[in-house]
Amino acid sequence: MVNVSVENLAPCKKLLRIEVDGPRVEEVFVAVARDFRRQAHVPGFRPGKVSRDQVERMFAKEIRDEVRRKLLSESYAQAIKQQKVHPIGNPDVEVLQFERGQTLQYTVTIETAPDFELPDYKGLPVRVAPTVVTQADQDRALTVLREQKATYLDVDRSAQIGDFAVINYSGTCEGTPLADLAATAKSLAEQKGFWLRLAMDTSFIPGFVEQIQGAKTGDHRTVSVTFPANFAEPKLAGKTALYEVDVVQVKERILPEINDDFARSYGAQDMDALREGVRRDLQNELNQKQRSSVRNQLVRALLNRVTCELPESVLQAETRHIVYDIVRDQQERGIDRQNIDQHKQEIYSLASSSAKDRVKLAFLLGRIAEKEDIEATREEIDQRIALLAAQHQMRPEKLRRQLEERDTIDNIADEIVRSKVLDFLQLHARIEELPAGSPAPE
Repeated sequence: MVNVSVENLAPCKKLLRIEVDGPRVEEVFVAVARDFRRQAHVPGFRPGKVSRDQVERMFAKEIRDEVRRKLLSESYAQAIKQQKVHPIGNPDVEVLQFERGQTLQYTVTIETAPDFELPDYKGLPVRVAPTVVTQADQDRALTVLREQKATYLDVDRSAQIGDFAVINYSGTCEGTPLADLAATAKSLAEQKGFWLRLAMDTSFIPGFVEQIQGAKTGDHRTVSVTFPANFAEPKLAGKTALYEVDVVQVKERILPEINDDFARSYGAQDMDALREGVRRDLQNELNQKQRSSVRNQLVRALLNRVTCELPESVLQAETRHIVYDIVRDQQERGIDRQNIDQHKQEIYSLASSSAKDRVKLAFLLGRIAEKEDIEATREEIDQRIALLAAQHQMRPEKLRRQLEERDTIDNIADEIVRSKVLDFLQLHARIEELPAGSPAPE
């Protein structure tokens, strides 16, 4: 009844030539015409009493369209099952011949999932560092909490290490304002009311702090700095700049005492309770970092075990999505459109490489989920939607309707399955525990 031949156009692209024999075409025409006759409403006739010939004349186009739809749908389903292909996306159909009583002939161009042997995914190697919160970790966290409650006093003395200097500055390089030389480095070129922390480990421009140390309120200083050869802004790397700096105010930072009053300012009953809360938060953070490290190692190990071609349209769509995310992120960080356009080739190259890994991983995890019968339950989907709705401060029912209207609710299920597969891989991983004091694996 259905004859199929397959032509490989590309590694993940096939052309199916499908034929449905004439008797089956006629059979469907008769069945569809019978349905139309039974349901047709024609003035002067009771339903089902119009002659077949009259129905076929009156509804010729509608009948033909319905027959075509039914034949294409059923024969295409039979063809992909018969040929054991797994199409992705929408098929491109071209009907070559379709007449009543004659063989239906058409072609379908489809993209397919990549063909690869699923590697041994149980026992993937993973290295984990101990996740133990030390006393030093807790002390550093308490220092951060103290700094968040610090007060700043104006002082009439020379600026010392540990102080903050409130400054106005503008920089030039060989007489050219830095703002003109490097448009993306506006914050380095000129600022007013900038709070500069006087510390040798500052992340500000190397050599700047030393030349402000000892200054008093109202002082003016000319600061000369040489940007490192590997400076983040290439247009300034290795260049020498002069900054004209006005010291608006010198401020001394006063840290609160670590006592029960300090603990209560953070909602803890006393210092013992605050320390325990800090320890617990740090432990949760370490556990999360370890989980992220383990998953990254599992993903990389899995990707390294498979080499395959990938469907071009899926790669292109994922690349566009990543490019959009990169550009949006850069714009949010204040990088102008002109500078982004200058680096568009680098952005596309980065996005293309990331897209290949993402798409490849999606097919790998999907195949593992299929083999291990890992699925997302309705309850899990409902829970995820409820969580997303709470984050967006909306009712779950409204969010579900929006997802259904956009036909993206399957994305929720895919994310859940992906997470469950990674949990499965971690459960069956070959884990090597590193000695205490070892750095966390990259």
